[in-house]
Amino acid sequence: MIVQQLENQTPFTTKDRSTIRSILDRTNAPVENQSLAEARLPAGCATDRHHHKISEEFYFLLEGDAQMEVDGSTRGIRAGDAVLIPPGAWHQITAVTDLRFLCCCAPPYDHADTYFE
Repeated sequence: MIVQQLENQTPFTTKDRSTIRSILDRTNAPVENQSLAEARLPAGCATDRHHHKISEEFYFLLEGDAQMEVDGSTRGIRAGDAVLIPPGAWHQITAVTDLRFLCCCAPPYDHADTYFE
């Protein structure tokens, strides 16, 4: 059984400029098909607009309010909301208040699968 404690994971900045801590992924477990990370974004900040050619992604907001854009459609989201980001969909999240959210990727997150305009 593999169990990872969030507070024991080292934060790092992704290519899109969000700060994440991998909870379970290829770096800390024998993961094959998905990854789970906690992301944080301060109020007023946004990730760089990007897409993933391969990975399907879910965002699940734990804390805060944001504006979420997926392929040109924008709406407000808040704690308790889950967002589907299909492979190839351009997306960006902008923090209205300090954000803490989960990012789930399948296949697992990979810097090489992050593309910008």
